[in-house]
Amino acid sequence: MNKTELIDAISSDTGLSRRQAESALDSFVFQVTAGVWAGNPVRITGFGTFKLRERAARKGRNPQTGAAVKIKASRGIGFTPGLGLKADLNAKRAPRKAVAAAAPAAAPAAKKAPAKAVATKTVAKKAATPAKTVAKKAATAAKAPAKKAPVKTVAKKTVAKKTVAKKAGAKRA
Repeated sequence: MNKTELIDAISSDTGLSRRQAESALDSFVFQVTAGVWAGNPVRITGFGTFKLRERAARKGRNPQTGAAVKIKASRGIGFTPGLGLKADLNAKRAPRKAVAAAAPAAAPAAKKAPAKAVATKTVAKKAATPAKTVAKKAATAAKAPAKKAPVKTVAKKTVAKKTVAKKAGAKRA
């Protein structure tokens, strides 16, 4: 996927115009670049972390001549994938889209004073968790085994045998 395809995908997923999606992507790239350049790791929970990698000066060799060469110190970028990205990549099916509420970008919402409400604690129940795992186990047990791909056979090449040409005998009249 290239930048144009990514902009189109963002535009269709979020409902933004193509220009707004391009602007959002450009802003994202700029913020990641500026943050890493400053030496701050950029962490996106569930996706990964972009970090600055400092490479010290070192000696190397020219592969053609074998002569020693000095290599200057440089800065690079490193990416460490997050747990969510790893889980999505190792999943058996394609990752699902995150459903986000699309806010209309045309008109800014009028700010209202927040209503005061009394906070109450609710206790989470764990009774539903075992039922889910039992249902998952039952669903996996009912699945048919995966079909194996047919084995491809490779045709063997036959080499032509060399034969020595026989001399034709002299014709007798």
